[in-house]
Order: sequence, then structure tokens, then C-alpha cells
Amino acid sequence: MDDGGFVSDHRRMDVNSATFTQYFTNPIQSFSAIPAEFAALRIADIVILASGFIGALIAGVAIRMLRVRGYQMF
Repeated sequence: MDDGGFVSDHRRMDVNSATFTQYFTNPIQSFSAIPAEFAALRIADIVILASGFIGALIAGVAIRMLRVRGYQMF
């Protein structure tokens, strides 16, 4: 299969490998693994996560400013 010249290792990168139910059945081990997983993130992953967070903050400020100025959607 032609991948367009891009090299892909087809790995799935999760912030934490714990499943949803493990946070309830084994919370100490699940939550304690999060800092180590964050430390393993690459710079591109950090930029993407930070950009999304900053975008959410800016959107919240914009919505608040619109409401203060009397904007109503409905």
C-alpha cells in the first residue's frame, strides 16, 4: 500500500494506557501512571494539547464578551 512517502509506525499513543473501568477498580495504580505518561509525550503532542487548551480558553472569553454586550443566540 502506498503511504505517500510518509513513514508511519502505526502506534497508538495514549496519554494513559489504563482503561476507563480501571480508574474505578484500581484507581491508585491508574492515576499514579499519568505523570510518567505525560513525561513521555513528544513536543508535537504537547503543542497540539496546549493549542486545544488555549483555543478553549479563548472561545470561553469570546462567548463571555458577546453575552456581556447583549448577544443572544435564541
